Amino acid sequence: MAAGGASDYTTALRPSGERRIKLNVGGKIFETTASTLRVGGPDSLLSALSARSGTVEEDSYEPIFIDRDPDMFSVLLSLLRSGSLPSSGFRRFSKQDLSDEALYYGIESCIRSALSPPPLLGIDSTLVSTLVPAADAVSTAFHAGSDDGSLWIAHGGQISAYDWNLTHSGTVRTHLDDITSLRRVWPETAAIGSLETPGLHYYNVSSGRHVGSINWMDSSDHRVYKARVTAIAAIESGFDGGSGPIFAAFECPHRENCILMIDRSTLQIVSEIGRQPGSSTKTAAPGKLVDLPDVGGGVLFVSAVSSGAFGYSGYMRLWDPRTGTAVWETNEPGGGTRSDRFGDSFADVDADGKEMAIYKVCWKSGDLAIADMRKLGEDPWMYLEERSASLRSSGGGQNSIVHCYKGQVFLSREGGLEVWSTAEEEDDQGVKKKIFRRNLVDRPGDARRGMIRGLEAGGDRLFVSRVGLEGIEVWESSELSGGIPLL
Repeated sequence: MAAGGASDYTTALRPSGERRIKLNVGGKIFETTASTLRVGGPDSLLSALSARSGTVEEDSYEPIFIDRDPDMFSVLLSLLRSGSLPSSGFRRFSKQDLSDEALYYGIESCIRSALSPPPLLGIDSTLVSTLVPAADAVSTAFHAGSDDGSLWIAHGGQISAYDWNLTHSGTVRTHLDDITSLRRVWPETAAIGSLETPGLHYYNVSSGRHVGSINWMDSSDHRVYKARVTAIAAIESGFDGGSGPIFAAFECPHRENCILMIDRSTLQIVSEIGRQPGSSTKTAAPGKLVDLPDVGGGVLFVSAVSSGAFGYSGYMRLWDPRTGTAVWETNEPGGGTRSDRFGDSFADVDADGKEMAIYKVCWKSGDLAIADMRKLGEDPWMYLEERSASLRSSGGGQNSIVHCYKGQVFLSREGGLEVWSTAEEEDDQGVKKKIFRRNLVDRPGDARRGMIRGLEAGGDRLFVSRVGLEGIEVWESSELSGGIPLL
């Protein structure tokens, strides 16, 4: 990664005559100002030393001795002075070395800001690395930290954790052989499920301890047992301020299914939502849950999709967890589908609570469609069109994945990856309106690595998994991003 850009914590040019301080770090003398040492925050070691130290003008002045590496301190001092890391620092030291040294001095917020990638911009993203666990490295599920860009990878019944700097912080072995659902419910606690083993299970990823389990049972119906988890939704606590419930979809061996709402603090069941027989595609177990706390006082988006010889079919619903009722529902193919779209059901769908929108990709045409959650009805879909002939999709949407993040819609097509983002244009009357434009994210060689199996973004990173390939790809925007794309 190139040297980090100027950060919020940087200050203007220091006024002349400011109090100067000398530090003896590992036998090497450094001279700086008190205000520079205080840039790291009032609780940092350097800020405390700036208050205790005398000034170079005093006759009895003796530099404070710090028994640390002087070359590494020189890099961190440059960070405090300018808000960015010198390029020489990356050549000489690893990110982890710099992070550990910054932690000693109490300036971890500064190094974190300097090492973090720029804001994620799909049209200017590139593959920067691949995180490969040490054993059984083919991912079965993964979860990205929504605020800090950290990552948890499920592989071979294990969970490998990578911190904000994508440094491996540990691997936990669970009692499951195959983890197919994974969500972070507390900063150190994961909720996991499997299509092979019953129950929702909680693991402390730091200690490796199994902290609890939830099973769906009904004393009045003995068929309800050994229910497996098909999907989990939870807003991260400690990152987005999430303190709401956890939602988990369960399916019994005879296909009856429901969604359980679980109290985050006690990890116990609060209520049962949407119990259905599972005897048809309209009542199948949900494959995706999206918690939307900002929509209508808090709703849960639920979808299920299946494919067969005659194409795709499925349903979407918005549930109100407080009443346990569905406030909107659509089935595809269904009577509400316009005649020219009949049979072109969705292959995947995602919901964006911030943008109040639902996005789906059609399996036959490959078209992307949007529905405004404030105007949902029998047929709320607006199909997005790419006016540039060279950028139009020529294939269908089989095996496609839709993922919404920060006002952008990422869409995989087999091994390819594209992003739809918004722009403004004026009509003939000078009225501005919002339009969607499509851009390719990857290069032709990227698609040859294999079909994309999973997409998830967190912090300022996009994470991608591919069928049969080991590890998770990490995509970030270029340091030079920020220019305005030509429309």
